[in-house]
Amino acid sequence: MNSNSPILLFDSGFGGLTVLSALRAQLPQAPVIYAADTAGLPYGEKTEAEVAARVAGLLGRLAERYQPRLICIACNTASTIALGMVRDVLETPIVGTVPAIKPAAAMTKTGTIGLLGTAATIRQAYVDNLEAKFANGSRLLRHAAPELVAAAECKLRDQTPDPAVFRRAADGLRQQDGGENIDTVVLACTHFPLVQDELAEAFGEQVQFIDGAQGIARRIAFLTQGQSFDRQGDDLAIVTGEGEDDPALLHGLAQFGIGRIARF
Repeated sequence: MNSNSPILLFDSGFGGLTVLSALRAQLPQAPVIYAADTAGLPYGEKTEAEVAARVAGLLGRLAERYQPRLICIACNTASTIALGMVRDVLETPIVGTVPAIKPAAAMTKTGTIGLLGTAATIRQAYVDNLEAKFANGSRLLRHAAPELVAAAECKLRDQTPDPAVFRRAADGLRQQDGGENIDTVVLACTHFPLVQDELAEAFGEQVQFIDGAQGIARRIAFLTQGQSFDRQGDDLAIVTGEGEDDPALLHGLAQFGIGRIARF
């Protein structure tokens, strides 16, 4: 393995930066290429067939061009729909992102868990299976909050999202039968931790949040243990749509150790 062979992080937008942040704590010297399918954003409003085709096609081309040592699909929607397909067609090790239902079940005191995700994520049988396997008798209430994706992208560019977006997300869970008992919320989209502070204000201090970034980072570290890393300078971000000339975006990415943006 070449020491400068990158880890490729892939997301529909820039929510996967939350995974990158956790990964940096585990592997500070690992070279990373961050790939954002900004031309396809948002995935959560697309059909399963559309998401699967985009993810498989893009990752195939990215793997061929950049020869990554490992690919992380840092997107809950893409992972719950396309992870198995991509693993079947690529030889590169692939780590997916799934809703953190198991740790949430260990955290809850009331036995009622909320889950915020995209419309595509919350309807997947994959999530049903996670609930059946790991909820341990806890009640799981789901709500699609696609507005949070745009809010996170907005905040990354140093703009102020509309506070009503976060109130609607909280109300979407609270107003369900039993929602008043929620004490733990799973952020089942990698974008959502970027606006966790705003969500915490909307939900109130009695609610705790959990996402999968730390577990993903530990999994990547485990799969690459013993490998040598040589990170030379800032990392590269690749976008499929507009953004390579956006100074606000570049400023936001700099906080995560990304210094360049290129169009794919």
